[in-house]
Amino acid sequence: MEGITEFVSMINGFVWGTPMLVMILGVGLFLSVGLKLMPILKLGTGFKLLWSGRIPDKDKTKEGEISPFNALMTSLSATIGTGNIAGVATAIFIGGPGALFWMWCTALVGMATKFAEAVLAVKYREVDDNGDHIGGPMYYIKNGLGSKWAWLGTAFALFGSFAGFGIGNTVQSNSVADALSSNFGVPSWVTGVVLMVLVGAVLVGGIKRIADVAGKLVPLMTLFYITAGLAVLVVNAAAIPDAIAMIVHSAFNPVAAQGGFAGAAVWAAIRFGVARGVFSNEAGLGSAPIAHASAQTNNPVAQGLVAMLGTFIDTLIVCSITGLAIIVSGAWTSGENGAALTSFAFSTALPVGNYIVALALSVFAFTTILGWSVYSEKCVQYLFGVKAVKPFRVLWILVVPLGAVSSLDFIWLLADTLNAMMAIPNLIALALLSPVVFSLTREYFIKKREDEAKAKANVEI
Repeated sequence: MEGITEFVSMINGFVWGTPMLVMILGVGLFLSVGLKLMPILKLGTGFKLLWSGRIPDKDKTKEGEISPFNALMTSLSATIGTGNIAGVATAIFIGGPGALFWMWCTALVGMATKFAEAVLAVKYREVDDNGDHIGGPMYYIKNGLGSKWAWLGTAFALFGSFAGFGIGNTVQSNSVADALSSNFGVPSWVTGVVLMVLVGAVLVGGIKRIADVAGKLVPLMTLFYITAGLAVLVVNAAAIPDAIAMIVHSAFNPVAAQGGFAGAAVWAAIRFGVARGVFSNEAGLGSAPIAHASAQTNNPVAQGLVAMLGTFIDTLIVCSITGLAIIVSGAWTSGENGAALTSFAFSTALPVGNYIVALALSVFAFTTILGWSVYSEKCVQYLFGVKAVKPFRVLWILVVPLGAVSSLDFIWLLADTLNAMMAIPNLIALALLSPVVFSLTREYFIKKREDEAKAKANVEI
């Protein structure tokens, strides 16, 4: 086992090395420039479409199974999780406050990446044997790039199938078990069994039930966590200007050891800021477009505008609040790491801060298990057909309690490695299919301006 761990560690060091960071930031920057910063400039349009798309289209005038709102919530259910609570803390613990700056950079260009992913997912989606819409990187690689690139789509589906059992299942159940055990004394096996029953009850209903649950749980829990985080920032309001200055300075300068903080080089801030940023919002990973492919919409660009909000909400709001709370409270020099560091930061300002973090982590991790079940299921379906869906769901449910009672150091390492390997084929496809994204976006906004001009003319008449 030690030899396997060393081998996977070697691969991890390579796939998360400089080339990967350059690819993630480079493709995102390329798409941002090609779209003329549209994702940032059209944030308001995205939120308007999200609000109008919260009600399902019962008349079926639009193709798809779930509302645009629930498609985003399904995507957010998979992204808002341990990455926002434990991942941000780990990035700061290893890379220093400057890691948060690089997470922001990843998110800003990641909005364009997430937009492009969703546009292509809807553009090249298919209808399966059950009459449901399916899509994602494997489909836009196959249908957009042609048969000679089909092997790249198969590679993505293979990596996605296995990665889900790690990052989207066992790692999440383990995080819930650890949080409930350390804060409430709940035995890990009890957490595992309860989670298994809850996940099983939702998965039986497929993506529609998962989307319904996500559409209710994710907004409520996100608002609850954001409110608690803002309370920590209000208590430490005087420290916020210095904290922001420290974040920017540390992004380009090494940080000396202090307190329980071991010190960090600039490279550590960049590497872990980008890596944890991607781990958190999944922009470029290729997972979110699988959910957006099921959205009820007749326009790929409209869903892309909704999809890009996932990166904005996940990293620029939720992760920022976590990171700032850790820094302004002074907890980042405590020597704590992971979720324990976030809990410590919240508890310095709120008497029940550690319980709030434990509850948020538990709910976020539960919804992540649901969201990632969709991603891995569609990858398995792409490889083996609809007949593989039911056996997959049974296996997914049975693995949940195993994660709760196991030591997952190796699983974390393997999942992190597979995440990077998912990103590689997806980023290649995004770069090659970028002209399609640019063209569809240009046509959408030209038509939108023409429609607005006609409406204005009719009003004047």
